[in-house]
This record gives sequence, C-alpha cells and structure tokens, in this order.
Amino acid sequence: MSHVGVPRRTARKRRSLALLTTGVLTLPVLAGCSSDDGGGSTGAAAPQDIAVTARNLVAAGGTVNWAIDAMPTTLNVFQADANSSTTRITGALLPTLFPLDAEGRPQLDPDYLESAKVVEREPRQVVLYRINPQAVWSDGRGIGAADFVAQWRALNGEDSAFWTARNAGYERIEKIERGDDDQEVRVTFAKPYADWRSLFSPLYPKEVTGSPGAFNDGARTTLKATAGPFQLGGVDTAKGEVTLVRNPRWWGGRAKLDSLVFRAVKPQDRTEALTEGKVDVADIDAAAAHRIVQAADDKGGNGQPIAQGPGSGSGTGPAAALRSWAEAHGSDEEAAAAAQAARERNRAAAEAYAAEQGKLRAYAVRKSLEPAYTQLALNGESGPLADERVRKAVARALNRQELVDTVLKPLGLPATPLGSHLAVAGQPAYKDNSGALGGQDTEEAQALLADAGWTREGAVKKPGGAKAGSEVEKKGAKKKDDTSGKDDKAASSEKPGKTGSGDDNKPGDSDGAGDVPQVLAPAPAATLHSAALLRQAGYLAETGITEDAPSEVAAQDQRPGGATGAYAPAGTAAPAQAPDGRRGPLGKDGKALSLRFVLPAGPGAESLRAVGDKIAAMLDSIGIGTAITKVSDDSYFQDHIASGDYDLALYSWPATAYPATDDRPIFAKPVPATDGSLLVEQNYTRVGTDHIDQLFEQAVSELDEGTARDLMKQADARIWAAAGSIPLYQRPQLVATDRKLANIGAFGFGTPHYQDIGFKQPQPAGAPANKKK
Repeated sequence: MSHVGVPRRTARKRRSLALLTTGVLTLPVLAGCSSDDGGGSTGAAAPQDIAVTARNLVAAGGTVNWAIDAMPTTLNVFQADANSSTTRITGALLPTLFPLDAEGRPQLDPDYLESAKVVEREPRQVVLYRINPQAVWSDGRGIGAADFVAQWRALNGEDSAFWTARNAGYERIEKIERGDDDQEVRVTFAKPYADWRSLFSPLYPKEVTGSPGAFNDGARTTLKATAGPFQLGGVDTAKGEVTLVRNPRWWGGRAKLDSLVFRAVKPQDRTEALTEGKVDVADIDAAAAHRIVQAADDKGGNGQPIAQGPGSGSGTGPAAALRSWAEAHGSDEEAAAAAQAARERNRAAAEAYAAEQGKLRAYAVRKSLEPAYTQLALNGESGPLADERVRKAVARALNRQELVDTVLKPLGLPATPLGSHLAVAGQPAYKDNSGALGGQDTEEAQALLADAGWTREGAVKKPGGAKAGSEVEKKGAKKKDDTSGKDDKAASSEKPGKTGSGDDNKPGDSDGAGDVPQVLAPAPAATLHSAALLRQAGYLAETGITEDAPSEVAAQDQRPGGATGAYAPAGTAAPAQAPDGRRGPLGKDGKALSLRFVLPAGPGAESLRAVGDKIAAMLDSIGIGTAITKVSDDSYFQDHIASGDYDLALYSWPATAYPATDDRPIFAKPVPATDGSLLVEQNYTRVGTDHIDQLFEQAVSELDEGTARDLMKQADARIWAAAGSIPLYQRPQLVATDRKLANIGAFGFGTPHYQDIGFKQPQPAGAPANKKK
C-alpha cells in the first residue's frame, strides 16, 4: 500500500514509511494466527505468509505482474528521491550481501560471498570479504574490490559532488584494499563499526558509483550493469511499467520466471486491477482483503445471491422490496419511470459486483506483520508537552491494548502492544521496556498533571486575575450569605405553578413571563405501545428503530425522581449528582489544557483516525482536551510532522536490523542552530537526552553483538522514560496474490528470493486436491 512516509535517509534507504494505515474490517477466514497476548516480554511474532514451495515444485516460465505504488524516480537507492519502488526493483537486480531472514537477522548470501568476518580488532577493525568467484556483473566483469572502493568514495561524504542521502557507516571506513586475489576485499575502519554488515547492500557496479555524473543522473532509468537473478529489460514511463527479464549470466539457482513486470497502480485502484487481471501481486488494504476473503464464500457464481455488495440483500427486506415494486408499477408515471431506472441500475451494479467477486476468487490474501511500527508522537519542543510530567501523563492515560485491538485483532494478527522503539516482536534484540514508563494508570496520570500545575480549579479564569482564596472570592462568599435569607423568603412567596414551586404541576399553569417550552413525558402504556409499533416497522423496513425504541424507554424508566410516566413539574432542576473530582477539563492560570492532534485525512487512513479518536477519548477522561485537525496526506509529514506543527501525531517508523545506526538520528537529542532553531535530524518529537546519545554511540562501536544488544535495550528504556514517543503496534501487512503463485506474499522482515518466485506446477492426475497438512 501507499503510505505518506517518514524517510530514514540511511544507507539502505528504508523510506516512505507508514504515516497512514488502512481501514480495518473483520477477516474471519484469515484468522490463522492467534491474537491473544502471549504474556511474555518477547512479544508475539507473526510468521511470513508466502506460500512456501520447494523449487522443484515450481514451474519454469511465465510472467508475474507486481503492483508498486509509483514509478521509481531513480534506480539509485542512495539518492534522496529514491522510493519504495526503487528498493523493490533493485532487490532483484543487485547484490545484497547480507539479506534479512524472517526474524530480521542479517544472513550471508552464498551467491555473492564465500565468507565475511572481522579478522582484526586492534589497532583497527578489519573486515575481510571473500567474494564468490562465480559472481559477475551482467557485462561479464567479476565483482571485486574496485566496486567496493567506488561505492565507499561516493557515500563517505567527503565529495559533495555526489548527491547522496545520509549514509551512516561509510564515513567510518579508513581504506579499502584488494586482498590476496581479485576475490578478496579488505576493509579497514578508522573507528569500530558494529553494523558493518549493513554496508555495500545493495552493491552497485563501479560504472554507477565511480563518478558524480554517473551516480547522480546515470542511474535514473537504467543501470549499466546488474548482478542478480534478473536484469533490467526496460522502463516504460508512459505505461508505468518496469520490466525485468531472466539474467542469462546469473550463476545461482536459475530464476523460475521468464520476467517480472512492476506496474504502478494507485492503492485505491488495486481491487479493480486485480479483477481485470492487470496484476498478480498487490499490497492491499483491509477493505480489499475483506472482499477477496468474502468472494470465496459468495454463492453468486452458481445462481445464488451473493453475501455482500449490491444485490446481496444486505440493508433490504420484504418491506423495502415491496415498496420498490409498488413504486416501479404505480400510477404515477414519472415516479414509476424513476423507480424502474433505479431498479435497473441496482441490477446492473449487482451483476457487475458479482462478476468482480467471481474474478477475485482467483486470489488469496497473504498476511503478516510489516517491519514497521505505529507510534503516538508527543512534540516536546514547546507548549504543555515540553514538560516531561505532562508527556508521561499522556502516556499513562493510554490503554494501548485497546488501541492495538482496534487495528490488529479484526485481522487475526497477534494483537500485542509493542514494547520497544528499537526492535519488533520476533527479533533477537526485542525486549518489552515499556515498564520504564509504566502502563495505564489514571490516578498516576492525574497526579503527574497536578504536580505540573494542571488542575480543575486552574481551568477557571478568576475575575481580575484573582487567585483562589483571594479577597474577591471571600467578599463574594460573604455577600452570598447575607442574601440567602432574602432568597428563601422570595421562594416561599411564589405563586403555585411558577417555575421552581407549586403543587399542581400541570403544564401551561404559568404566568407566561420568560416561559420555557415544556415537554410532555408520555405515560408508560403509550410509550410501550409506541415502541411496539416501532419494533414492527423496524422488523419490516430494517430502519434501525428496532434498537432505538427500547433504549428510549429504558432511559426514561431510569430517570431518577418522580413516578414513571408522570409529568415533570415545570422548571424542576435535574437531580444533584455527587461531584467527580476526576472529570472536567484541567487548566492552569485560567487556560485549559488542550493539545493539537494532527491526523491524515486521506482514504487510506481510516484506522489511524479511529485510533486517534480513541486516544482523544482516553485523554479527555483525565481532563486533557484535544483539538483534532485532519490534513491532506501530501502535507501531513512535511508541513506538520517535520516542521513541528503539532502536539500529538500518529506516524510510523520502519524496523531495522541495525538500530545503533538507523535509529540514532530518530532519537538523537536536538541541538540549537546558530539561527536559534533546533537541528533535529529525524527526531521529530524534539525529545532526547545526552545519556541516550551516549548509549547509541557505545553500541555502534561495540563489536561484541551481545554487549551491543544490551546497550540498545538500555537506550530503549531511556527513550520510554523520556516519553517522547509511545509505540503502539506493528503494522499489518496484507498482500493479494494469485492462488497459483509460490514463494511470494507477505514477506514480513524477510528479503524476497526472487529466483524462487513462480507458478506452482500442476498436480498430477488423481492427486488429492486439498491435502490436509
């Protein structure tokens, strides 16, 4: 799916991430994974769902059409305008030395490397790469040290002529040398670098990275050489297609497909593209997934009514059908013609919908959890959230489980709140550190707010700036005592029937001065009779009155005071209720505590807005008001998140196998610029500490993996305690694929093996069609 993104601008260009999430519908057929909370600190991970099939059971040949969000503006992933399409396409064309497995762990790819390891630590860290001697570029030249050197020089930041995004790690390299032969590359680091496996992936040929001109513009629509199971066949910007064909020089397992076609299809057009057979694979939202799942249960294909959509019978009944027929055959010719036209349109729509559902039966929905998480960001630069106590109060007011259930539980995915900023469930580095901040606790949240000076009394503006307990208030109290006796006498002298007194209590018995219209409360018998009639009407017309009527009766029956069904005395005040000290707005010096909550307004952000509404209600329960502002998807990130024009916001960050490198700029402490502004890197919450920065620096320089991992867990606990961002849930990943396809779908963290993707071989005659696992 397309998402308004928060680019990391790192070496791997994991961009275009997750400001928007899709709407959520219940997918009962897909509920293969438990959504129960496992209760452990490691979290519940969702496995890949890619229809794993052995290569010998995958047929050779064929073309797969794969939907992408947009055409790539460049094929150079290290440039700032690279997008998710760039990453997807180049993954099939270029070497990734350490692709990620399903748990997000980097694993050496034997197609490219025989070995790669740290061979020296003192006085300098040295990594020795041993390249597979069969590995060659598509022009026949062997992959070697010259390619490593050219990429290092382009990305180390020393030559500004190369238009690069931030690419951490390359600047820590001191030199790169040829080893004992052409297949050996020796990399020496000026400073220790724990995430050295993140480098040179993808690896470009020296023809692309060897000069600024080739780097900046030479890889926009073509690559001079590739080294993957596929090679570039062509880029057709008019059709919005990028075609890859099998690489004849590929030395690994031969690609099963003849070609891969990446086709630009907007997210809202994916269902139509699937039904028209334009794509075989597409990331989809929950609404599209629901249709595909429902298509398997629809009976429209054999003459029976379909279960949903136009003509499904949903929202209609005998009364509506009878009314429609009567209007179409009535004596009013004009109304009859309009009714007949409407019936014809409905019939045509039902037929079209049924046809689409029939075509959607050819697809399956693959689901997993995306390597990205959605968070609530709290802007700590200014305003109430600059106070750590207020940020912590916001966090302690949240029922994160309820928010997670809203998005993941209907999809049958593990619905466990994410407990880390630096890893997701299933990764070895994952640990639930949310305890450093604490879970939902309304009383603790209120205590934090009170300690910060936000109280119920503070929301009331005092006259003339007077404070509580001032002489103005004392004089007012004395004056009230002096006049109370007069008020009692005045009340006792009022005539019967006037507001506030009287024995008759009949409506209309008033002097007419300053009258308020009186409402007659129906007698019980009349009310129940009316409800019975409404229930009958609701049964036929399914108007929803069936449910409304009983609730009205119940509400009346439960009114405190007076006999049920009696007329309420004119002007009778509502029964006094015990004051709730926990309700009502908070304020300070007469100013209410209210936060600007910015949300995207686009069609793909329904579930994000639903989560936002729930958060607003949770904050309201402790006296924090929210002013929700919905803005266009195009302006959401650049004009609001990056610029700091928000108090609260929901957006996502990609997960990574290299948090010490990739997550450091997200949580780095902002530093003042010479013009008085803040240099925030990618820390859009503007919340950070020196200690967090130190832990990141220690971790990125620590070559012992266990120690580095422990340092990252300590940093995560500190990030929780600072309360600048609150992780909520790992995003769902829903992918529609042709049912005949193998080794493709919801990859989760894993890197696709493009050479293994293909169509399943037909089963031999007599083989069981639905063999149970």
